[in-house]
Amino acid sequence: MYKVPDNLLYSKEHEWVELINDIAVVGITDYAQKELGDIVFIEMPNIGQKVEFSKVCGSIESVKSVSDIYSPVNGEVFEVNTKLIDKPELLNEDPYTNYIFKVRITDFSFKDKLLDANQYKQHIGIA
Repeated sequence: MYKVPDNLLYSKEHEWVELINDIAVVGITDYAQKELGDIVFIEMPNIGQKVEFSKVCGSIESVKSVSDIYSPVNGEVFEVNTKLIDKPELLNEDPYTNYIFKVRITDFSFKDKLLDANQYKQHIGIA
């Protein structure tokens, strides 16, 4: 069974978002990391990079494939999780405590396009 914390929002592309005022903490879901398999490399967005809802902003490489990371928010990246550069497998160990990047949100129009935990469970077929 997949973990889907109730306190987060989710994109249909399997990113999670924790909104803290005008800050978005972004990572990949448990479903995504299990589908990917052993993660070996992450191409993160750059600090200062502007990201848009549902647009590619990085990629994750596993032993099976390479998958795009889609921004679930609109804004500017101000922090990346540098621990993942040397240890990308941390996403396999716990995708919810190991965020990928943080964004200062510039436009909240994306918010109604994200899924809550129950909607995400339906999206991945476990509800």
